[in-house]
Amino acid sequence: MDERIFISVIGASECSDEEAATAEAVGRELARKGAVLVCGGRGGVMEAACKGAKSAGGLTIGILPDLDRGATNPYVDIPIATGLGSARNPIVVLSGQAVIAIGGAYGTLSEIAYARLHDRVVVWVSEHGHCRATVLVTCRSSRHQVPRRRSR
Repeated sequence: MDERIFISVIGASECSDEEAATAEAVGRELARKGAVLVCGGRGGVMEAACKGAKSAGGLTIGILPDLDRGATNPYVDIPIATGLGSARNPIVVLSGQAVIAIGGAYGTLSEIAYARLHDRVVVWVSEHGHCRATVLVTCRSSRHQVPRRRSR
């Protein structure tokens, strides 16, 4: 049985310099701790996180939206071509035992929703104008976050 920890890092394919620096530092630290980094395999936050992981000798997995394994960023070790477009988002987050979200847009929000629906811990680092806010979601269950609607 594989004892390694898999952490999904999510964020936009285009990001600010600050978000890229954060993602690279996160990737590097995950690799130092022995975690496998899982991401969407493209540019922006995903590329920066993979670059950081590779600089520290880490293993990276890219879950790609199309069928072209060559469309990955240069720091992905294992490209997984899905042909699913954004429907790959649940695969990205559910492949990790926890999720780190850095910046992002609607795709990132959908990934956070999938992660919480399946009780994954999510750490979200977002940038708002000149302020940088960090929101930690550390509940063991999504039932502690938002009451679920009961079936009738």
